[in-house]
This record gives sequence, structure tokens and C-alpha cells, in this order.
Amino acid sequence: MRMNINPHFRRSKPFRLIYRCLLALLVVGMTSAGTAPPRVRTVQFGYKTIVKAIPAGTHQADIWIPVPHNSPYQRISNLTITSPYPYRLDAGQNGNRVLHLRLKEPPKASVVVDMQFKASRQEHSQPGVQTAGPVQSSAPEPDLARWLKADRLVPLDDTIKRWARQVVDSVGAKTDLERARAIYNHVIATVKYDKTGTGWGRGDIYYACDARRGNCTDFHAIFIGYCRALGIPARFAIGFSLPTDRPAGEVKGYHCWAEFYSQGIGWVPIDASEAAKNPARRTYFFGAHDENRVEFSRGRDLLFHPRQKEPLNYFVYPYAEADGDVLTTVETQITYRDVVN
Repeated sequence: MRMNINPHFRRSKPFRLIYRCLLALLVVGMTSAGTAPPRVRTVQFGYKTIVKAIPAGTHQADIWIPVPHNSPYQRISNLTITSPYPYRLDAGQNGNRVLHLRLKEPPKASVVVDMQFKASRQEHSQPGVQTAGPVQSSAPEPDLARWLKADRLVPLDDTIKRWARQVVDSVGAKTDLERARAIYNHVIATVKYDKTGTGWGRGDIYYACDARRGNCTDFHAIFIGYCRALGIPARFAIGFSLPTDRPAGEVKGYHCWAEFYSQGIGWVPIDASEAAKNPARRTYFFGAHDENRVEFSRGRDLLFHPRQKEPLNYFVYPYAEADGDVLTTVETQITYRDVVN
């Protein structure tokens, strides 16, 4: 519908003032619509550890349980732990948290430890990596050297360095951001999400490069290994995905993801395995982690204090020993329930 406005009023100061105010509001509205705030998901999370069949005559049993930590994108609150024995909450490597129980002459053959907490997870997005425009600046972090070192199953030998160089040279990638993007695209294009057979799930870079299949651990072993081989700091994190099709239920398995460090931007999140499973979100997952996850620990080849028998490849499930021998009779029950704030 067209409005007839008196020409004299149209030229008046009140009309011009109203027009400018309306135009300003329109610009603000359009800007706000283009920069939506990050999404947040809050859940009540349950993590129950069940250690069964501690051998009779055991003199000392040790149980280590991962405890989720706070980060700029994750807030853990209302942590409650129910245990039949005293425990300690220790600071671990890479900012991780560890619940430790030491049982002397354990009187029972089984132990149940129940952990409950509220987790608020915020979407972590670096939108600048998708454009040629200005990006968020970030001061160098003091621990970058750690994220350039090899892991036991992700060596940085001449073969890995050669393969990584071939990937980035094939597309003419020059900057760290371009190289990381080339590696990400290469992994998604050449590795299939496939958990059949044996060998998958260990994050063994040579297995993943040879079989060209596996789960999230294998996808990110290649990404992290190739980045580090080219001098790009990259780190591994592991936790659990939160189902998006129902507001409550069980969590059946772990999920892992990665970040790489780019000067002038900071830590850039990526999730190569989710991108491989959902090609429509391939662009999104280079530069973003969605809010449907809870991180439990960061890094690989983890050692505890007191020290366990061997470094842990990764730490998302409980680990136990009886007189220094690994206990394989450890189970978990993991649940979540959406919390509406």
C-alpha cells in the first residue's frame, strides 16, 4: 500500500529525523540478524562407573575417572560424587581433572561411583576462517610447543611429513590457515566413517592412512598429525555427543574432535568426522564445534599421579588397576537430560 505524504512535511526537520531513526533501526536489525549469538545447550549429566570382579586377595586397587572441566565454551556446575570409599579430585595434564580412588585390601569385589553434574555447552565458532575479511586476534599461548609434539600413535617421522606436504602442495596452500583447510578437506574426501572390522578407534595414524576408514579418533589422528608435521599446533579433545533427536536418554559412545592454532585467529575448532557423516555441514565444521557435546579431557598419552602402568591413549572412560595389573571389568552408564533455563 502506498502512502501519500505531504511534500512540505517530507522536507521538514521532523520528517527527516524520523526517517533517519527508522533507517538506523533497520540497519541495526539487519546487523543483529547476521550475527546471531552462539547457541547454548544445558544438560543434567550422569556418569556412573562400575568396577566389577576385583580379584580376591588384591592388596591395592586404583581407579581413575575423568571429570569434565570448565573452559571458555563449557561450564560445569553442581558436581556431586557418590562413592563408597574416599576419593581425591586431582589436576591432570592439559587442564584435565581426575577423580582417583585407592583401595587398600578392598573388602568388596565391586565398586560403584556415581557422578552427576550440570553442563552448559556453548557453540564455539570462528566465522572469520570462512571469509577473507578481518579475523579475531589472539595472543600466543604459552603451551603451543606441547601441541607440536608427536603422540605414540601419531609419530612425526619423515613419511608423515612427506604425506602432509604432498596434501598442501597439491592445492598450493601457503598460509597455516590454507594448509589446515587443505588437510581437513583431504581427510574428509579420502577417509570413510566405518567402524567395521578391527583396528579402528585407536587413533593410529598409519592404520587410518592405510585403511582409509575408522571413527572420529582415526579421522583426527590424520588431521592432527599432518598439521603438526607442518609446524601447525593441533590438539585432541574427547567427550560425548549429546543426541539432538530427544531431550533425554542414554549416551552410547564417545566422540572426539580437534583444534589447530593459527596466528592472528587463535584456536580454530574442526570436526572432520562429523563433516564426513554430514556433507551438508562440511563448511560449518571447519571453524566450529556445535553445542551438542560435553568435553571430558584433552590430549593423548596421559599420565596420572600416582602413575598408572602405561600412559592412556585417551581418557574418556574409567581406568582401573589391581596390584598394578589392568582391570578390564569396568563399565559405565552415561545419561543426559536437557535443562531448560
